[in-house]
Amino acid sequence: MLIENIPVSLDPNELILHLRLGKYENALRLVEELLETALLLIAPKAFYEIAYIDKKEDDAVEIGGLSFRSRVLRKNLDQAERVFPFVLTIGGRLEEKAGSSGDLLRQYYLETIADLALLSAGEYFENYLKKRFGLSKISSMSPGSLPDWPVTEQKPLFALLGETEAAIGVRLMESMLMIPRKSVSGIYFPTEVSFFSCQLCQRKRCPGRKAVFDETLKQTYGLTEE
Repeated sequence: MLIENIPVSLDPNELILHLRLGKYENALRLVEELLETALLLIAPKAFYEIAYIDKKEDDAVEIGGLSFRSRVLRKNLDQAERVFPFVLTIGGRLEEKAGSSGDLLRQYYLETIADLALLSAGEYFENYLKKRFGLSKISSMSPGSLPDWPVTEQKPLFALLGETEAAIGVRLMESMLMIPRKSVSGIYFPTEVSFFSCQLCQRKRCPGRKAVFDETLKQTYGLTEE
C-alpha cells in the first residue's frame, strides 16, 4: 500500500539549535533559505504491506512465507499475529542537491535537514498506522539496527514487500544499501510497551539515539556479549 504526500514539519528555531547556529547573526535567514530549498526537493512516500505471522521459532519468525532470523524480533512478536513491513523515503533530489553544492558546510546543513525530514515523515507514518488500524501503541525494528538482526535481513524484507522501486523509487543494492540513501525500512508491530533498538545498543555518541542502553533488557532478550 502506498502513502504519498506525507507532510513534514521542521521548525526553523529548532533547526538553528540542531545545526548549532545560535551564535550566528543571520541564523534564521540562513535556515529559512535552506528549508525553502529542501522542502521543494523532498517527496516523502511510504510503501507498506499488511503481513501475517506463519510460524514462530526460538530465534526466528516466518512472515508471509519468508524467514526472518532474530531473537529480538521473535520476542517482540511474541503476542503479535499481524505486522506491517515498510519502506519510507524522502526521495533522492535533496541528497543530490547537497552533494553538488560544492560547499561542504552547506552540504552538511542540507544532509542534516534531509535526516530530520525523514524522521518527521516517519513520525507521521507511525501515527497513520496507529489510526488506520486502531492500534494504541506500535514499535518498529529495522535490519541492521542491531547485530541480532543484521542488514542482510533486508533481502527477505524487500522480497516480502515486492516492487518497492516501482512504488516509491527505492531499490536495494547488493551491498544492502538502499537507494535513495534517505530511506528507512523495517517492520512495525503492535506492542504494549514501547521498544527501541537503542535500548539494546551500547554504541556511544549516536546522534539518532532514542533511548538509553538497558543492560537488564538485554539479558531479558537473552543476548550474549557482542
